[in-house]
Amino acid sequence: MKEKLEALRDETLQAILAAKNLKELDEIRVNTLGKKGPITEVLRGMRDVDPKERPIIGAFANEIRDVLNDALEAKKEDLEQLALEEQLKAETIDVTLPSANGFIGGSHVLTKVITEIEDLFLGMGYQVVDGREVEEDYYNFERMNLPQDHPARDMQDSFYITKDTLLRTHTSPIQARTMEKHDFSKGALRMISPGKVYRRDTDDATHSHQFHQIEGLVIDKNITMADLKGTLELVLKKMFGEDRSIRLRPSYFPFTEPSVEVDISCFKCGGKGCSVCKHTGWIEILGAGMVHPNVLEMSGIDSSVYSGFAFGIGPDRIAMLRYGVNDIRNFYTNDIRFLEQFNKEEE
Repeated sequence: MKEKLEALRDETLQAILAAKNLKELDEIRVNTLGKKGPITEVLRGMRDVDPKERPIIGAFANEIRDVLNDALEAKKEDLEQLALEEQLKAETIDVTLPSANGFIGGSHVLTKVITEIEDLFLGMGYQVVDGREVEEDYYNFERMNLPQDHPARDMQDSFYITKDTLLRTHTSPIQARTMEKHDFSKGALRMISPGKVYRRDTDDATHSHQFHQIEGLVIDKNITMADLKGTLELVLKKMFGEDRSIRLRPSYFPFTEPSVEVDISCFKCGGKGCSVCKHTGWIEILGAGMVHPNVLEMSGIDSSVYSGFAFGIGPDRIAMLRYGVNDIRNFYTNDIRFLEQFNKEEE
């Protein structure tokens, strides 16, 4: 019996060493140590062994089973490591191979225009201030010199959420909140506030219920209309060309006094008259004016000491004029054919 077990041990160890994969190894385990394997059969035949030899044969059989189990486990670890190495080798990526040509996206044309305007004002020492899109009626209207029942509120048909909150109709509330926090003992306030604004409007080629606005504000001692004109002239020449001229026309806005509409000479015809400028030689570009004393006082600013100017730029309109886009809806319909043409200049 002992010789039979030794022969089985040696034969099985050789088979384990020769196993090429985990499947072959598992078959060896089942065939040798399984319920119908030779080791189990030896242990079941112990009843036919001399009682004096049973303990010796039983101990020897258990010893061989342990040896084979250890050999099986060691071989299993080797085969698993080998299998892992083969898998990693098969899945290796050749980084020297040429890549497939894919679509490379770019910034939206409106984002480009907004970023360009922000960079211009940052270079002049302005700060860019962001704010909430769901705003209080108090900051959106009353702090802009538009009290309850003021007829000028009809100029901005609004999306109200509750009686006292709405989607902001302009980015002016950011200016109001910044003015009341600014410490003028540390210097002037120079800021722009870009962002989305919302008005109840019928979408067409030139109007949208959601669009972008960049409002600017400067407050300090001895600020005049000349400062406003010089600033806008610099910005508009950067945006539309150094040979552009600007003109200011009287207008009305509740939060500025005096108020002006700002025109630039037509960049298409040079002021001679064409379809872009409606044959006037001028293109209306933005609204501006000197900050109304009431707006300053409501922010705790002494209007007898401080003055300021404010302006509102429409990036959507700037983009339409610069790139000859005749329908504002093209900016929002996400047509790749339309949008990708503005990335070609970066290639």
